[in-house]
Amino acid sequence: MSETPNPAPLRLYGPRFQQDPAALYETIRRDYGPVAPVLLDGDIPAWFVSGYREIHQVSDDSQLFARDTRRWNMWERIPDDWPLLPYVAHNPSVMFTEGPEHRRRAGAIGDALGAVDQFELRAQCERLADGLIDSFAGTGEADLVAQYAIRMPLLVIAYMYGLPPHEVPELVRDIAISLDVGPDAIPAHLRVQAAMQRLLAQKHEQPGPDIPSLLIQHPANLSDEEIVLDLLVVTAAAQQPTANWIGNTIRLMLTDARFAMTLSGGRGSVGQALNEVLWQDTPTQNFIGRFATRDTQLGGQRVRAGDLLVLGLAAANSDPLVRPDSDAGSAGNQAHMSFGHGEHGCPYPAPEVAEVIAKTTVEVLLDRLPDLELAVPVEELLWHPSVWMRGLERLPVRFTPTYVAAQAGMSAAARPW
Repeated sequence: MSETPNPAPLRLYGPRFQQDPAALYETIRRDYGPVAPVLLDGDIPAWFVSGYREIHQVSDDSQLFARDTRRWNMWERIPDDWPLLPYVAHNPSVMFTEGPEHRRRAGAIGDALGAVDQFELRAQCERLADGLIDSFAGTGEADLVAQYAIRMPLLVIAYMYGLPPHEVPELVRDIAISLDVGPDAIPAHLRVQAAMQRLLAQKHEQPGPDIPSLLIQHPANLSDEEIVLDLLVVTAAAQQPTANWIGNTIRLMLTDARFAMTLSGGRGSVGQALNEVLWQDTPTQNFIGRFATRDTQLGGQRVRAGDLLVLGLAAANSDPLVRPDSDAGSAGNQAHMSFGHGEHGCPYPAPEVAEVIAKTTVEVLLDRLPDLELAVPVEELLWHPSVWMRGLERLPVRFTPTYVAAQAGMSAAARPW
């Protein structure tokens, strides 16, 4: 008996992913199973892994499904202006290392992040959040994406890096551009790299209790090039995903009746909302990727050596095999794939640091503006057009103006903006 062929490969780009990706992930799972043939921009073939069990398998087996993008068997078809090139262009950062070298680099990052005092980090987040809110509190309206969520993570990173405040505005713009797909992404990435090189030179001269200084002093004996590249990785991984986590959580709390009491006078449900967003609207939807080191089978598909596998993190989070009742809530369940898995997942304690930033940012907002409400109907909120990230383009809100800090001018924490 002959096998029934799969449907034609699905194009993993375009508007179908922008407003309701969850429905499309469900369709992919139904029509193809946990591993689907897809086409990336320019109709470049790849595999889309949507099954929770299969992503777990791929992430656990770094020998069979490796991270070094130079293994890809499609390089001869990739033009110099391919829009996804920033995701796959190899560089000697921790992102693309493997085996003992990866453990050396990731271990140093984890140790540096682990040295951050989370009580002091939370206090600093509160000061920075208050400063940003002061800048718009007197107006009675704001775009909480552009004026708040996007700005907070990099302000905190600047604090953890000991970065000169005057460099923060340009850096946040360049990071946002470098993470997007477009012709300006690579030049923006190079400007961010130059900023990290200047910062590292300063820390050699004047070390402090900051992450670059800790990496310079780490017993892993990292070279300056390694530290610069790994600071770029940490910065990019922290900025847009954390900003989207904040924005998506605020959106959930403003549009879901379960969180009405939190808005009007409490913090109790902020943690629940943050966790629910990681399950339902995770900031990093899909991730490029892993590369098969030999011919193998995965999810009923024949994967060839050098094939690219796209990790469908959001699709795995909605896999009915692990979440048979998606309406049952996610309180206390942190088995999501939103921070990845395995040795190439977010290194400990990066998820905890991100949670301190996101949770404090949302809590301070609710404390300061308790009558916050959407300024537009929820159906008018638009998601950023990206297959890879999940975040709102804008989040317009209104509230009762408060004039104490706003009329006095911005606080020092927010002055770079």
